[in-house]
Amino acid sequence: MINPARDVTAFVLSIDKRPESQTLQDCATATGISMTEQENNRNEEDYVGEIKGGLRPTMRLIVMGIVHKQPRSMEVLVSCQSKGEGDDEIEGDVGLELKVKFPEKTVLRNARLSGKWGTSESALSFFPFAPGEAFKMEIVCEHQQFRVLVDGQPLCGFAHRLTHLGSLNALRVHGDLQLTKVA
Repeated sequence: MINPARDVTAFVLSIDKRPESQTLQDCATATGISMTEQENNRNEEDYVGEIKGGLRPTMRLIVMGIVHKQPRSMEVLVSCQSKGEGDDEIEGDVGLELKVKFPEKTVLRNARLSGKWGTSESALSFFPFAPGEAFKMEIVCEHQQFRVLVDGQPLCGFAHRLTHLGSLNALRVHGDLQLTKVA
């Protein structure tokens, strides 16, 4: 039996469209994405998926989920894979950090290069997330920037601060949400 709170889909595979006997880990393995998941005491989602071959312009990363009813925050990071086994702390460069803060209704964007965080960006024309509601976030890697859309609407852009995009090989999602699809 699949536990939707622990299992996530990977790479354009929908929960409803796979054979009942096929697990989500099988789907991920079949598509070339490796994934690990860790449980958190506060019932937060914690997902790490590998971007095979690293990030390239024209790639689109998709995160779909349902925001918890009383959310505090969630994070989506495009980063270098952690070198240490079992480390909770993210090591290496982070090309894009999206930190959604629900009480403040903000989405902070930042990057970390050589262990140092840059200046956060926070300007938004609207806040697209609502407690208890489903969302679809798309992160489009363009030549000069990341473009972020939520439910098909442009949310923000974030200029690349890291020059070698191919070193970004991990997608991390953490926070007060239930993932339904990652691609």
